[in-house]
Amino acid sequence: MPASSEVECELNTLLNKKNMNKISLIFCCLLIASCSFPKKTDNNTHQLEQAQASSPPGQTVKTATEKPDSNVNDTPLSITAEIIDADITVSPEKQTPLSENTQQVVFPVNRQADDVWERLRSKFSLPPQNNRRLDQQLKWYARHPEYMKRVSERAVPYLHYIAETAEAMNIPSEIALLPIVESAFKPFAYSHGRASGIWQFIPATGKRFGLKQNWWYDGRRDVYASTIAAFELLTRLQKQFKGDWLLALAAYNSGERNVHRAIRKNKRRGKPTDFWHLKLPPETRAYVPKLLALKRIIAEPEKYNIKLTKIDNEPYFEKVETLSQIDLARVAELSELPLDDIYKLNPAFNRWATSPNGPHYILLPIKQAAIFKEKLAELPPTKRIQWVRHRIKNGDTLSAIANKYHTSISSIKKVNRIRKNFLRAGRSLTIPVASKSQRSYKYSANQRLRKQQSIPRNGIKISHIVQPGDTFWSLSRRHKVNIRSLAKWNGMAPRDTLRPGQKLIIWSRTGIQVSHNDPANLSIPKRRNIRQRIGYRVRNGDSLARIASKFKVSVRQLLLWNKRLNKSKYLQPGQRVTLYVDVTKQTS
Repeated sequence: MPASSEVECELNTLLNKKNMNKISLIFCCLLIASCSFPKKTDNNTHQLEQAQASSPPGQTVKTATEKPDSNVNDTPLSITAEIIDADITVSPEKQTPLSENTQQVVFPVNRQADDVWERLRSKFSLPPQNNRRLDQQLKWYARHPEYMKRVSERAVPYLHYIAETAEAMNIPSEIALLPIVESAFKPFAYSHGRASGIWQFIPATGKRFGLKQNWWYDGRRDVYASTIAAFELLTRLQKQFKGDWLLALAAYNSGERNVHRAIRKNKRRGKPTDFWHLKLPPETRAYVPKLLALKRIIAEPEKYNIKLTKIDNEPYFEKVETLSQIDLARVAELSELPLDDIYKLNPAFNRWATSPNGPHYILLPIKQAAIFKEKLAELPPTKRIQWVRHRIKNGDTLSAIANKYHTSISSIKKVNRIRKNFLRAGRSLTIPVASKSQRSYKYSANQRLRKQQSIPRNGIKISHIVQPGDTFWSLSRRHKVNIRSLAKWNGMAPRDTLRPGQKLIIWSRTGIQVSHNDPANLSIPKRRNIRQRIGYRVRNGDSLARIASKFKVSVRQLLLWNKRLNKSKYLQPGQRVTLYVDVTKQTS
């Protein structure tokens, strides 16, 4: 054979080997790709046969995974890449449903979430929303990462319980974020609208949902009870608004009447009645977008450069039954916790002890709960509260005694079985008292008020003792300050009632350093002078001095107004006396 023929033959052989290698490589790729997807089950084939049998003649039935215009040159590798990226880039017309097994590989549904944030975002269920107001709130949160950091730190003790309760009551997990909007997870939050606690219940709504409010305890700040109450209210509102959670949230903020009124107004005008088209108060118009913006932040914190404090996906606290009243300092001692930590988990307690009338439970961190229960079982019931004996003196009143010992009148009456307010001098009362000084209970209502009133502000600080007729409005006008600010300085809301004798701190803008009604002021207080002529009939035992004292006038004035009276002669029963009295000085 010629040399050229031998070379040609060897070349053909080499090419054939390379082609075989190529074919082998392609075959292996096809085999691997086909193994990476589950085959159609017999059930799918059976469904296809049924559909084809029931379809009109001449009509072709396509399977869910069949492409309408598939390219015969597409390889399994390109299909694999398309499915892996389906949750990010595939449009609805190109998206192909994954089998259950494939979904478990890409999105592991049974894996326990590492922390509560992950647990919440995995169960977000409110429909996606797009609106300019939502975008505004989203930008604000994104510009304030330090705020989100603080809020997430405050949420640590509470969020797992809230998330778990939301799931148990079939509440969308986004609503577990609502305390961020309501109170920034501040357990002692109190608004200008008299709303209190992390869920911001007003007094009337709190009572409607079983949250007790008394001298000892405010259930609106009870994290355990108020969370259940909030979800019950939201569930009721959601049903009232035919399943619309956005309207339910709006009603939670501004009241269902406002939302119904706005819906009726839009219906009359032929406008849409969804949340985004309703004319609601400005606060409510921003309220729902805030929650929806938080949903986006929590869903993708990295996208907005937000760092959330990790919250373990396990219970933080346990509800422990105490069965009776107990000193919170004793709880701290038995549970081996600082007293401040007891208050932070149990902000509902206003004073130094739990309420004598219940609820008789306390929230404690899981580890400390076990220690507390063991030690509480060994503590006699009489040792839970410290007691003192008070000997009643002339002039003593129940209110004065209660103030002295930092307890309530009802507690004194209950312990001592007193029905009326009458006290007899010489007898003794048993009084429940705190085991530590009042300043040790830093988060009691009195100490929180003291701290609030001590915060330096602009203006001249004035201590004002409330007088009959004083209102926030009149005091704010007198001292040229804002009503809301004046109430806030004193831990109150503008609609709260002022009590005569109550001490207020006012940062006056008038330049006057002493309040007109401050007892420390040596000058005579300026009062309204409303005089009225009255006729008085003398009774047995009356004298000029006694009548003058009774009506807060002088004997000299009595003689001046009654020329026939003689200071040296006795008054006769039935005799008429004329007086001109200042009605603002009289008491019943």
